[in-house]
Amino acid sequence: MKLSTLTRTAIVTAVTATMLAACGQGSTTDTPDAGADDTPSADDAPADGDDPSAGPGEAPAAAGGDTLTLWLAGETDTPVELEEWLVTAFEEETGATLEVQRIPWGELLQRANQALPDPDNTPDVIEMGNTQVPTYTSVGAFEDLTGLLEELGDIGPEGFIEAGTYEDTVYAVPYYWGSRYIFFDKAAFEENDLAVPTTLAELSEAALALRGASGDGYSGIWLPGQDWRNGISWIFAHGGDIAVQEDGQWVGKLSSAESVAGLTQWQELYEGATTAPQDGRDAEPWVPFNNGEAAMFMAPSWARWSVEEAKAEDLGAFALPGVDGGVAPVFAGGSNIAISAQSQHKELAADLLRLIFSDEYQTMLAENGLGPADSEFTSLMGDDEFAEAAIAAASSAKLTPASPEWAAVETATVMEEAFGRIAGGEDVATVAKETDAQLADLLNG
Repeated sequence: MKLSTLTRTAIVTAVTATMLAACGQGSTTDTPDAGADDTPSADDAPADGDDPSAGPGEAPAAAGGDTLTLWLAGETDTPVELEEWLVTAFEEETGATLEVQRIPWGELLQRANQALPDPDNTPDVIEMGNTQVPTYTSVGAFEDLTGLLEELGDIGPEGFIEAGTYEDTVYAVPYYWGSRYIFFDKAAFEENDLAVPTTLAELSEAALALRGASGDGYSGIWLPGQDWRNGISWIFAHGGDIAVQEDGQWVGKLSSAESVAGLTQWQELYEGATTAPQDGRDAEPWVPFNNGEAAMFMAPSWARWSVEEAKAEDLGAFALPGVDGGVAPVFAGGSNIAISAQSQHKELAADLLRLIFSDEYQTMLAENGLGPADSEFTSLMGDDEFAEAAIAAASSAKLTPASPEWAAVETATVMEEAFGRIAGGEDVATVAKETDAQLADLLNG
């Protein structure tokens, strides 16, 4: 397998250096590294029940007393009942034990860097954010899943598959998607004689009116200053972008006329409609809503279940509207899932993926408001306004630039700092131009 050039950031350096030293990735479709010696030695003897010649697309051997480790990202993102079902079904199916570890998002990259290259400590299966995956696929951290794809069904969204693909080989598949949309307090809208916005300008007008009617301590919309994951939707809505490839090089596009227009509208909304802190990010936006401190917030579909029962009675939802109506493109939240290249239980790991893509599990994802990777089950998300908003938002959702170096951008908090500066009142065009230079520097490695 051809490995990408090492980036200058620790997120890739830690993984890449070890992978280059111990690239023993066992693919079922080709030989990842023609120079690697794959002949097993006595020290490489498999654990009981493992067949070193079996890859993730082949039938499992008897598991015996093996334990498979699954890392789930976030402490509450995957509902507990889904985890419990996986643990029980996995033991019934394989006779092995599934150990689930929930890794906080803020710790995921650092812990993955330390664990993935180490066969003794790597998670066998790992969930990662769709923006984080490209860095790891490009350095040989994950197992080739090509031989398993046909068994997993009609999987998507396509952007998630692209995020998990490197040099035409799929190393990470979609786990779930969560379209971002607007949650709102119907009672607050009714009290102020406001209709559901149909354009971005109407959204701003409603948010400004709601804050003005309720005092300085109240947000018409909860809009933290460094919340770029929601903020980039204003860029997309105006036809702008973060960065694109031109002649084989990544070029920042935040300073384009379209992006600046979106950022300017976002800045005006921040300055007039929210009490959210300038250094705030996108964590738990439902908390101020639950506390009666905000009339609207933007979040992925699963945030619905974090709204308290008393507030849920008046909870409504709508897709972020576009500049001229319709639905604005939003950032597609969600995760991919992969098998570690250093896993010593790859056939059991493949069994776990088969369970995750089973009808039962895909149904549970959909019924819990998590976009199922198998599109056959999307309709099970329901037909209420929440499901309609999620599906509408997903129809035009976008991802961050599909560069293996994107994780370096996140590690350096480039987008957080840019949005924080704009929220602080700095000139949008100046911030955008300076940030474009940072993006080009990092994305081109």
